[in-house]
Amino acid sequence: MALTMDDVDRFEAARPRLEAIAYRMLGSAGEAEDAVQETFLRWQAGDVGRIEVPEAWLTKVLTNLCLNQLTSARARRETYVGQWLPEPLLEGDPMLGPADTVEQRESVSYAVLALLERLSPNERAVYVLREAFAYAHREIAEILDISEVSAQQIFHRAKKHIAEGKTRTEIDEAAARRIVDEFLAAATSGRTEPLVRLLTQDAISVGDGGGKIPARAKAFEGAVAVAKFLRGLFKPGKAKRDLIGGAAEVYAATANGGPAVVAVVDGRVVGVMCLEVTSEGIAAVRNQVNPDKLGRATERWAACEHGEPLFTAF
Repeated sequence: MALTMDDVDRFEAARPRLEAIAYRMLGSAGEAEDAVQETFLRWQAGDVGRIEVPEAWLTKVLTNLCLNQLTSARARRETYVGQWLPEPLLEGDPMLGPADTVEQRESVSYAVLALLERLSPNERAVYVLREAFAYAHREIAEILDISEVSAQQIFHRAKKHIAEGKTRTEIDEAAARRIVDEFLAAATSGRTEPLVRLLTQDAISVGDGGGKIPARAKAFEGAVAVAKFLRGLFKPGKAKRDLIGGAAEVYAATANGGPAVVAVVDGRVVGVMCLEVTSEGIAAVRNQVNPDKLGRATERWAACEHGEPLFTAF
């Protein structure tokens, strides 16, 4: 049965929420868009007139598509070259979804998205639906075809796993900018000591190049090791310029609600470095340089004001 304009409008009204759910579940904007488009095709093929609660029906279809995707993604990531990190979203991207509560903001932070990779697909689905979108356990149970008690148990287990690995402290935009400024000043000083002072003792640095841009397969661990790596990373060199296609303009920005450094060459985002900040200092530096995961960031960058670069690197 062909969709009416009202049916299409109902779906389009739900699209932002569906994309935000899918992004949190999959950690990929491209895969989230694909899942939402497939949900639309199911909506188009269904008997829409018989669907009593469209939002619940769409959420269930989308969630199950994401669960299937997560199951296959686990197999693919076993052969992924190097570390796997989520696709970063720059400030203002509608796919970031609601940010009214601390829980909603944390659920899309880069640190928590990385931690979600430790969860099983079901744990991830329950955590996202409950923590970020405040679905009742009864609703989650119906979406996943499990009991309400099971939904509650899965959520508590997932939340415990996330809490064990979470160190992020919520900071305002002005504080985030100061942190990025201090971080970049230290990283470009040519010395490790200023960086060590900004990092926590057990800081880590992780990079995702996807096999297309060199990135260490194992994380750097400890303030001194991370500081030495960052000092070298920001040191100018012809090989670096050749690799990314020129000298990169470096900006202070916000990605996934947290402080970030964005490197841009000729309007193309070539790297997004997300900083995980705690009351003790910078606990993690996660650097996304895989070009396959920077397309949406480039689109967003072109569509927004970002001021002048802090400096030109490499």
